[in-house]
Amino acid sequence: MRIFFTGGSGKAGKHAIEHLVAQGHQVTNADLVASGRDDVADLRIDLTDPGQVFDAMSSYARREELEPGTGVPRYDAVVHFAAVPAILLRSDTETFRVNTLSTYHVIDAAVRFGIPKVVFASSETTYGICFADGEVLPAYVPIDEAHPTVPQDSYAMSKVVNEATARSFQARSGIDIYGLRINNVIEPHEYATAFPAYVADPALRRRNIFAYIDARDLGHMVECCLRTDGLGFEVFNVANDDTSVGIPSAEVYERFYPGVEQRREIRGFDTFYANDKAKELVGFSPRHSWRDLVDT
Repeated sequence: MRIFFTGGSGKAGKHAIEHLVAQGHQVTNADLVASGRDDVADLRIDLTDPGQVFDAMSSYARREELEPGTGVPRYDAVVHFAAVPAILLRSDTETFRVNTLSTYHVIDAAVRFGIPKVVFASSETTYGICFADGEVLPAYVPIDEAHPTVPQDSYAMSKVVNEATARSFQARSGIDIYGLRINNVIEPHEYATAFPAYVADPALRRRNIFAYIDARDLGHMVECCLRTDGLGFEVFNVANDDTSVGIPSAEVYERFYPGVEQRREIRGFDTFYANDKAKELVGFSPRHSWRDLVDT
């Protein structure tokens, strides 16, 4: 596939791009920062400018595309990961502006150019727990995609708006648009540096719902979405099967979620961030666990 990928130089994006390239896809990285990869076409672009977005998505990406003499090839899919990635990095208003405008422009261009598949990054923060003022408990566990999304912060608000934007564009166009409510992305090297502290103090993971997603498994999820057609608009939780703490999930529940409705039995080290929908609808099958690398 010829893929227009925004934000491919970021923490999550670079691993997703690595996976897609390994699968044989041709990737254009639309970002303010170059990827540094020889096998990826880099296009430096401000996604909040609709003119730049429309121009980039309808242009040649590499010199080799000039050789056939048949004009600009069309992209087969758009993967939109670019964003201000959290609160406290820019002003709240700028975070909201950048994230919502860029998403509108990217999906709008994809629809107008007849690109049949858009996969975009939403967030665990939409559930209103991660960046809440004080402690907010989930309405029930494990948290699935039907859980209320009523956040308090500008970043998560932007992601909720982006989901509404995507749903509306899908209703207008009929193309497939899939949103990924991505949990805390962990790169392989971070297991050794960060997870011993999480084993020592599980409370450090409360705001992330005690979950995580291995960056390599996130790349696999993107691939699953690209090869699954016909779902229309869907959102998916994206997390690994286990929690990010050393204590059993039953103990996590007793210590941190007393009185919270438990909608199914959570055994062993089962995640509190349900990924069943992704498994059932697109074939997501996470393969990496921090427990293979860190002593608990």
